[in-house]
Amino acid sequence: MMDERHATEMIARLRRVEGQVRGLQRMIAQGRECEDVLTQLMAARSGLEQVSLLLLDTHVQRCLLRDCALPEETLRALLQTLRMWVRFGAPAAQLPD
Repeated sequence: MMDERHATEMIARLRRVEGQVRGLQRMIAQGRECEDVLTQLMAARSGLEQVSLLLLDTHVQRCLLRDCALPEETLRALLQTLRMWVRFGAPAAQLPD
């Protein structure tokens, strides 16, 4: 379970992403340049990624390791490694032939 501060931060980020998605819909309906739409898509994706990372940190600390007494430095290193894996470790999607 997450504390109120983390929940509030995640909700704020998700609302920002929600606004970006609405903006994307308008941009496409208006026939905006592909580059502009792609830039906005990357911003929305990045916002979702940040929420995912916050939730990952919370889950590891409060759910998985709540009964473990890890040194702070070890916990920090574990979270950093997990964040790197989430952001860079997953195999890239293949492009269609």
